[in-house]
Amino acid sequence: MNAKAKGYILGSIAAASYGMNPLFALPLYKAGMNPDSVLFFRYLFAIPLLGIMIKARGRTFKIQRKETFPLIIMGLLVALSSLTLFLSYNYMAAGIASTLLFVYPIMVALIMAMVFKEKLALQTIVCMLLALGGIGLLYESEDGSTLSLIGTLLVFASSLSYAIYIVGINQTSLKNVATLKVTFYVLLFGLSLFVARLLYSGVLNTPDQWYLWGNLLALAVFPTAISFLCTTGAIQYIGSTPTAILGALEPVTAIFFGITVFGEGLTVRESVGLVMIIVAVTLVIAGGNITSHLVRFRKLFPRLPMIRSKKSN
Repeated sequence: MNAKAKGYILGSIAAASYGMNPLFALPLYKAGMNPDSVLFFRYLFAIPLLGIMIKARGRTFKIQRKETFPLIIMGLLVALSSLTLFLSYNYMAAGIASTLLFVYPIMVALIMAMVFKEKLALQTIVCMLLALGGIGLLYESEDGSTLSLIGTLLVFASSLSYAIYIVGINQTSLKNVATLKVTFYVLLFGLSLFVARLLYSGVLNTPDQWYLWGNLLALAVFPTAISFLCTTGAIQYIGSTPTAILGALEPVTAIFFGITVFGEGLTVRESVGLVMIIVAVTLVIAGGNITSHLVRFRKLFPRLPMIRSKKSN
């Protein structure tokens, strides 16, 4: 298997594994766990996994004092994004929620244009209109019924929080810090949000079946550890832009599991809306400078040893 094929396989696995959030979260909801408890355990289990990955690659946990406050803010933004997305699963189909979340690259483009005066290309503007059209098709179905307003606002809050995080991580002192270390501390500080909410509510739900603990562990392993590892490998083989484009598989995976496992249905109108959004965002990533803000994993690990040029063999 050549390097390019390996890269596309790794990129597909990375996107598909991240799209598994609903697969493992929804059974926990059905068992009576609330989003705060689910995310508390997800972050709690993911932190030591990332710590092991850092140590395995000989990296240090040390951070500079000037990096502490930005890491706290980034951690709270990611935690807020996770919380609002997981809350939205209570109001709409997971596949639709994951697709609406996928508009975050467009939000990044808008933030860069409005705040940092980055010029918007005509293609990006057309893609934004295409995505808005797709959202309109999703919001109101053929029979006149609409998506939950609360659920829709929660997903957009999740997408906006993540977009601000992506911009912030590239515009602060953290842009020169290895992504794996940033992610470790982002999850560590983000965990504080769920600890505070659980202390306030006084309710920490735990699974009452042994296999549900597996769901919590799977949330830490697949959408977090495996997704990061495979994304890194994919970028080393095929580059940032193709890897980012493969991210379109994230909502596709969520839709697939929503239909096959949880019995969620899709009308023709909704299917067209989903495709419009995915195509629009993919074109935005492929056609502009947005990729540099979306993917910054090249510093995550040292270059894989099997990636060698013919001259070195």
